[in-house]
Order: sequence, then C-alpha cells, then structure tokens
Amino acid sequence: MTGRTELLPGLDVSRETRERLEAFAADLLKWTARINLIAPGTAEDVWHRHILDSAQLYCLAPESFSHWSDLGAGGGLPGLVIAVLAAELNPTARITLVESDQRKATFLRQAARALSLTPTIHAARVESLPPLEADVVSARALKPLAELLPLVTRHLSPTGRAILPKGRRAEEELAAAPGWHFDLTRSQSKTDPDATLLTLERITRG
Repeated sequence: MTGRTELLPGLDVSRETRERLEAFAADLLKWTARINLIAPGTAEDVWHRHILDSAQLYCLAPESFSHWSDLGAGGGLPGLVIAVLAAELNPTARITLVESDQRKATFLRQAARALSLTPTIHAARVESLPPLEADVVSARALKPLAELLPLVTRHLSPTGRAILPKGRRAEEELAAAPGWHFDLTRSQSKTDPDATLLTLERITRG
C-alpha cells in the first residue's frame, strides 16, 4: 500500500506526491540561481516558506473544483504546488498559470514537464487575457488588494472563490479597497504567524 504523509493539518498526500513536491523545490532552487524566482533570504527554508505556504491554499478550495487559475504565477507558487496536489486529489481539475515574465514562464513549462504535469501556461499579462471563468483564483504577492480585485473578478466565475494570501497588512489592504463587496473569510496562515489567507466569494463592485 502506498504510504501517506501529512503535509499540513488536514492535508494528507501520498509519498509520491511529497516526492514530486520535493523535486519541484529542488528545481526551484536550481533556477533561482539564474533568475529571481524566490527571495534569496528564503532559499534555506524553501520547503516551509514556499512549498507548504503554497500548499495550504488547497485546504481552502472547494473539494471538487474544476478549474483553478493562478495569477502572476512567478515560480509556480502556488500554481505548480496546487497542480501537484490536484494531480492526486482532484485529477480531473484544470490548472491555469498566468505569468507575463517570459523567463519565469519558461521555468514554469520546464518544471511542469519535469513533474509530468500538464497545466495551461499563459505567458501574458493577466489583464490582457480573455476571462478564464475559473471557479478558484489565487494570487500570491501579486498586487495590493485594491489593484488585485479587478484582475481576480475578470477571471473568476460568478460563483467562484478567490484565495489570496496576505501579510501583516491584510486589514489595511481590506480598508483600502472601498466600493468592493464580498463574503470574506479570514484564515490564519499555517506557515507564517504574521500572514492571513483571505477567502472571497460573491465579489461585486458598486
């Protein structure tokens, strides 16, 4: 029987999935020496600061989502981590990564191939793409909330869910986004005591 491992409370995966995530972490470090995928100061703790930090978003998604889009995917955090988890836990789901930096998009394609994953990767600006109509949209460290919400709503289905990691200024960003209405759930980050995960649904403006 395939062994199981607990990545995070409430998130158990097979040994094979953990090994894929470890392989991705190694690839991330290798490429970071050439292009800026993660902050240099976080490289020594890439598993906790980036892999687990990204994996926790999966716990906030609907159990059987059909299409997850990650905006400003950068080094695949969280998008490729989500793709690895979904390959085991929700194999029929589509994963879309949007990244305008061509070098980072090249890394995403290479890393996806190495992991035997087939996400859709758009090397384009988020605002230039036709609406993706995803039922989950994530964006990690892309823009402040007031600037991010127009991009999120462009690509989120009307019944979809946005999962947005924010740092210690989460409340300030919420206060700085007047005119937006949504159902909001705050979740304490499992990897950073100063961070909050904002889950937004029924997002409207007016």
